[in-house]
Amino acid sequence: MYTKAITINQNDVHMPQKEEGEKEEDMSVSRSDRSGQMKRKSSGSGDDSLVSLRNHPRCPLTPSLSPRKRTTSQSKTEPPLLRTNKRTIYTAGRPPWYNVTGTTFKEAFVIGLCGGSASGKTTVANKIIEALDVPWVVLLSMDSFYKVLTKDEQELAAKNEYNFDHPEAFDFELLVTVLRKLKKGKSIKVPVYDFTSHCRRKEWKTVYGANVVIFEGILAFANKELLKLLDMKVFVDTDSDIRLVRRLKRDISERGRDISGVIKQYNKFVKPSFEQYIEPTVQVADIVVPRGGENFVALDLIVQHVHSQLEKSSGLTVSVLCRSALASAHQGQPLPKTLSVMEGTPQVHGMHTIIRNKDTNRDEFIFYSKRLMRLLIEHALSFLPLKPVQVETPQGSIYEGKRLSGKRITGVSILRAGETMEQALMVVCKDIRLGKILIQTNHDTGEPELHYLRLPKDISEDYVMLMDSTVSTGAAALMAVRVLLDHDVQEDKIFLLSLLMAEMGVHSVAYAFPKVRIITTAVDKNVNDKFHIIPGIGNFGDRYFGTDAPSDWYESDEGMDY
Repeated sequence: MYTKAITINQNDVHMPQKEEGEKEEDMSVSRSDRSGQMKRKSSGSGDDSLVSLRNHPRCPLTPSLSPRKRTTSQSKTEPPLLRTNKRTIYTAGRPPWYNVTGTTFKEAFVIGLCGGSASGKTTVANKIIEALDVPWVVLLSMDSFYKVLTKDEQELAAKNEYNFDHPEAFDFELLVTVLRKLKKGKSIKVPVYDFTSHCRRKEWKTVYGANVVIFEGILAFANKELLKLLDMKVFVDTDSDIRLVRRLKRDISERGRDISGVIKQYNKFVKPSFEQYIEPTVQVADIVVPRGGENFVALDLIVQHVHSQLEKSSGLTVSVLCRSALASAHQGQPLPKTLSVMEGTPQVHGMHTIIRNKDTNRDEFIFYSKRLMRLLIEHALSFLPLKPVQVETPQGSIYEGKRLSGKRITGVSILRAGETMEQALMVVCKDIRLGKILIQTNHDTGEPELHYLRLPKDISEDYVMLMDSTVSTGAAALMAVRVLLDHDVQEDKIFLLSLLMAEMGVHSVAYAFPKVRIITTAVDKNVNDKFHIIPGIGNFGDRYFGTDAPSDWYESDEGMDY
């Protein structure tokens, strides 16, 4: 059974011989069409095959890890963080995962970890996360997807009479839907299962932004639709006696079970289910890892292979030059119909004169910027769909009025300068919900990177006012719109609001997202070689907050919106 998978021991690396008459198969994983999964049988060719990875330098792996302690299912996102006593610092961001058309091209690389109960799957997953050293890794646990038990089933579970190791115990339909969305870069909600009470908790975890997804579970390979989503399949093989000892320790100390109940459940359900449903799935594994997290050779090979696949897609980023060329191609073309420029009244021209003047002091700059923001918000609200309603006046008469034809309005600001527009929105729209997105520049690539987002719950049906003070090339705006789309906000319900935009940015956003409404008070024609808007408004964030702009802020208002 094990001859069809790569079995990797600690002291040596053994590649099983090809069976007689067996056809050679390519072991590479295609990132462009996702159709080429890593094969079980080695062809001995290809720079990215597992054979070639044996000679790669070993990734640093931490030899020890704190023991697993949890009473609820564990599905989480692992962004790169530096935690201190007072705050959390994000040390790396998520690079663009879309092209100039706004279409997602980088699907997450999904590693499936299968093995018996207490075989060390979570330990292996954490070791891989540590060694990968890439931003935005998500750990998705199959334990989160146990079915909701009926009252009778809960009573059986309390008596250790319910088989949690049977395929029927899992909600595979929900699991496949969630993993498919996560692989495509969408925002997902993951249930939280409480092992003490044997039920799902009311709160669900939101997970978003994965470069790599590590999916672990006892029946990770038991569903055909799940297998189609896995780019690498790893079976963690641990001796049954060791697994029983680990399960006894875990269930007694962490889940409040008694020793007799654990042994009864193991003999009646766990062991038979492993032999019938779990152990046979080793046949579909790409790699078999004996001794789990202690097998550093196997973990190194896994990490090296994932790195090689991520490097394949690294050249697909939307470069500054590519966006520049795209915008240049639109020079002389009419501005898109989705753009609405506020009427240039004498008052509007007067306010622009004040805030564009380099000699305007900070107090006046803030005052007239706020006035302009208020007018911009009012102008943007006029594009919201309204439905006719009738109300009764205090005099008993009927008034034919209008009301918002939708669920609600949400404001989302692109930090930091977009935050300056929140007050104007709150003054105009009572009880509005607000979200924030932080995008910064990677100095090595010149590309925007997503570092932080906080969006209100259930935003998918809302009309969203996406706010940034100025837009030059539209890079930050493109990323922010893509984030909203990944959270299932409808494209035609997104309104991009900015005090000042360059034609280049207008064309870039409209080309990628033709249904997004673009609303501004003015459009300037040119952008210089540093991607500053000309004639422009200067560094809006600096002038508004009275600070020197950090060199890595990725905002058009600070001359950094490439």
